[in-house]
Amino acid sequence: MLRDITIGQHFPGNSLVHRFDPRLKLVLTVAYIVLLFAASNPLGLTLSILFLGVMYKVAKIPVKMIGKSLKPILPIVLFTAVLNLFFVSGEGDPVFKLGFLTVYAEGIRYAVLMAVRVMALIAGTSLLTYTTSPIVLTDAIEQLLKPLGKLHFPVHELAMMMSIALRFIPTLIEETDKIMNAQKARGADFESGNLLKRAKALVPVLVPLFVSAFRRADELSVAMECRLYRGGSGRTRLKELKMGKNDGAAYAVTCVFFACVFVLTRMLP
Repeated sequence: MLRDITIGQHFPGNSLVHRFDPRLKLVLTVAYIVLLFAASNPLGLTLSILFLGVMYKVAKIPVKMIGKSLKPILPIVLFTAVLNLFFVSGEGDPVFKLGFLTVYAEGIRYAVLMAVRVMALIAGTSLLTYTTSPIVLTDAIEQLLKPLGKLHFPVHELAMMMSIALRFIPTLIEETDKIMNAQKARGADFESGNLLKRAKALVPVLVPLFVSAFRRADELSVAMECRLYRGGSGRTRLKELKMGKNDGAAYAVTCVFFACVFVLTRMLP
């Protein structure tokens, strides 16, 4: 079950989205996140989700991958939606009452918009990792944050940490699945009992998982040191990042679309 989680995975391909400059994809991903939170009505969110669907189609990423990327965060989304449902008040008569809890139409609207917004955010950021390899993503982050280097900010180290973290998410998920299967074979039960009992049952999983994570981190650091890794100063690259005509056209079209969606969300209630 855990192996179905696709967060942080990269799916090689030769689609137009795969060939886009990674710096462009990073900037547009951040702009898409801003657009999602700026879209305050159903029309803006619908247009944003349609745009994301087109991008998935162009990238030739199967639709089932969206469901796999959303699966881990569904409990959090549902919990957040329930909180918004009961704690956002509105004008007029309540829709219904449940004991001391009151549900207003504004609360229902806000809960639905927030749940859709968070799921679209996860699906949008997942598209970035699906179509960009960790090494290229590291170079893109480093170049975008390069101006901060003049302020003695550790740009390369930050980019390297982020890319390594993304790279090892699938590995740790696979390791967790193996440990849980081994514990189940020894008679462990992770599914019965109350919440506290389930949390206690996860302790035999977390301890070997942390040990394995620290061991992998130590092996990676030794491997990098043996290859004389010295950070970003004076480092050369096999493939230099260059913006092409397709990148410029995609940037222009996307900016126009985002601007239109933003204007529509501000004009309509």
